[in-house]
Amino acid sequence: MRRTPTGATPTRVVPTRAVPTRPAAAARPAALLTVLLTLAALLLGTPAPARAAATAAPLTLEATFPAPGNGWAKVERYLDTTPGFRTEQYPADGRGDQDGARRTYFGGTGEPYSGRFLLYSATGWDTGSRGTPVLLVHGANDNADRAWANPGESGTCGAADCPATGLAQYLAGTGHRVFAIGFAHKHGDNLLQAQAVGDAVALIRARLGVPQVDVVAWSKGEVAARAYVSSVRPSWGRAYAGDVRRLVTLGGPNGGLDYVYAHGWSFDLATWPACGGTANAPSPHLYMTCYGTYTAQPCLGVLPSGGYDCYPGQRQLLARWDGRYGVDATAQDWWTTYYGGQGFYTSGQGIQAAVDAGSLIAPLQRAGIPASVRTYLLAGGSADIPGVLNENRGPSDGIVFTASALDTTGIGTVGGTRLLGGLNHLELAWAPEAASQIEAWLG
Repeated sequence: MRRTPTGATPTRVVPTRAVPTRPAAAARPAALLTVLLTLAALLLGTPAPARAAATAAPLTLEATFPAPGNGWAKVERYLDTTPGFRTEQYPADGRGDQDGARRTYFGGTGEPYSGRFLLYSATGWDTGSRGTPVLLVHGANDNADRAWANPGESGTCGAADCPATGLAQYLAGTGHRVFAIGFAHKHGDNLLQAQAVGDAVALIRARLGVPQVDVVAWSKGEVAARAYVSSVRPSWGRAYAGDVRRLVTLGGPNGGLDYVYAHGWSFDLATWPACGGTANAPSPHLYMTCYGTYTAQPCLGVLPSGGYDCYPGQRQLLARWDGRYGVDATAQDWWTTYYGGQGFYTSGQGIQAAVDAGSLIAPLQRAGIPASVRTYLLAGGSADIPGVLNENRGPSDGIVFTASALDTTGIGTVGGTRLLGGLNHLELAWAPEAASQIEAWLG
């Protein structure tokens, strides 16, 4: 089994984030830009850059890919060299590697360093008429192309027929200047990805000379975006810079989820290599009997085990829902899967141990989203995603409970909420009904 290094122990730094510069922006006098941003911030009633907190992220533009297709004008790869980023671990069989065009964008590697991220610029990023640009933040096991521009790229979009374009083209067509981030790790640490979200926001501000950016975050991406605006960060991380105007969440696990533990047996069959599983998803178990052989697969666990931790971002989404919706008692080893222990075929520590090992849901709710960030929550109510074990213990979009997606705990200013009962978790990111609601909220 292969292990990738976790890097040096981060040192404690509490700097603040300012707008980074890049070659194309070098002609703009830094002092003038600061004055303009400060005046705009005062007019909008938002923190000025000088008050928001201090040093710019050390960003390097490593590569640019012009005319990449899918409605994008260009894709850029950036490296944040802040000490504290690390190489996260990937499953040894390649199931979690970057693929398709993203492998090229990340320099030909399937396992990028987590200090690297992609910044996609949609056609019209420099000509759109809307004042505040938009950053799209994708979810787990996904990428910016499939999530926002070509929903059927991987063969599934949550519906029988997938459109050829997505939310990126829709918003660009209504005059928005649209960008999207691409993360290095498909199930990566949300605290690292939150820092990358802040980097992307700062780059957009510098490029366009605007004080703030609107953020639309889907699924797991909501946790990374929320961590940024809430200043929930590693000891070395940079605090929120007051540079997000509106946050729109799509099927975001605001109240957390326990999907993996509530349906663990089915997850095992889909993921466990010894049983023929190949899905890039975590397992709630550390041991399982496959074809008569008791096997271990520590890299696939939700909890760190044996020096492996390949799905840290999933552990950070966990919250218990058994008190409200119970547990699926028809599943094999259901009790020990959820509550921990040795079952007939499986063994694991249970959901509470995983929550205690690093869930971000409660810390994010305690930290709160600043009242200056007007927040909107969109939820789906159709648990009918084709080819997926849908969450059926209570009203859900197939993955996230409706009550979790619409949970406003800790949100300073709720701009609006809406339940689209006919849409599932995947459709929330592209369906026309969802797109029109998002556009209306962005204003």
